[in-house]
Amino acid sequence: MNKRALLATLSALALSSAPALAQDSTDPIIIPIHNWSSQIVDSNVVGQILKSVGDNVEYVTTDSQAVYESIRLGDVSLEVEVWEGAFGKSFRAAQDKGGIVDVKTMTAVTREDWWYPSWTKEACPGLPDYKALNECAKLFATPETGDKGRFLGGPVDWLKHDQERVDALGLNFTVVNAGSAAALWAEIAAAEKTKTPIVLFNWTPNFVDAVWPGEFVEFPKWEDGCDTDPAKGPVADKTFDCGNPANGYMKIAAWDGMEKKWPKAFAVLQKIDFTNAQLAEMAKMVDVDQMEPEDAATKWLADNEAVWKPWTE
Repeated sequence: MNKRALLATLSALALSSAPALAQDSTDPIIIPIHNWSSQIVDSNVVGQILKSVGDNVEYVTTDSQAVYESIRLGDVSLEVEVWEGAFGKSFRAAQDKGGIVDVKTMTAVTREDWWYPSWTKEACPGLPDYKALNECAKLFATPETGDKGRFLGGPVDWLKHDQERVDALGLNFTVVNAGSAAALWAEIAAAEKTKTPIVLFNWTPNFVDAVWPGEFVEFPKWEDGCDTDPAKGPVADKTFDCGNPANGYMKIAAWDGMEKKWPKAFAVLQKIDFTNAQLAEMAKMVDVDQMEPEDAATKWLADNEAVWKPWTE
């Protein structure tokens, strides 16, 4: 379906569904954009869906941690990807203050942690046990890190507390932060050419496993409080002595005034549900197929009408 035909379909759908839905404010629904591909695409998917039912939508680039404070204050209307591991703490802090609602837990299951491609395990066969990292630390060393191994973390604003984990578990590693998700993928691609061992931050759902098979490092199992309470986890006087949740949630959050101001849009938001495969597909269209996020969103909607049309009914 071409773009003109898709827009016609969306408009017809809006007209057919309008009588059953309450009237929304004409003020724009503000949707935040962050710095990883699935979030950018599915934010545009959600925005285009809300436009199809007659809402006004605007996008703003925001910090992925500070956005929860912005939502609870009503400066931003919603967030389509609340990852438990990366943003659960900021989300819960905003909830405690009031003004933000937990709209939905999606089908997608998340994991975010240290990860390595398959050729790395060939060089360091004790993996995925984290204790093997120290035995192989020199394999990961770079001129920047000297005798220590390099862990390539995500952008600083993702707040993964990698240095705290290094300190807590006594890892002979230096944390170096990449500037973007694209920089992480570029590092894997470069390492693949020479099969250079590399350990870096990765997550699922993502397109990466389809391109570079690999595994997550297995740290001591996550338990609630190991990021805040030294008594939790295997190291008695340390926090962050554990891995991230291996089966984390992905939620949709919204300003608590959204249901009253945009009841139709809020009703749609409550039905939206992405799977791991769908989010990985969205990321692939940008990171592998080199599509612009807006075009990727339009294509996803055209290819998946049976998925999203029921959300607007």
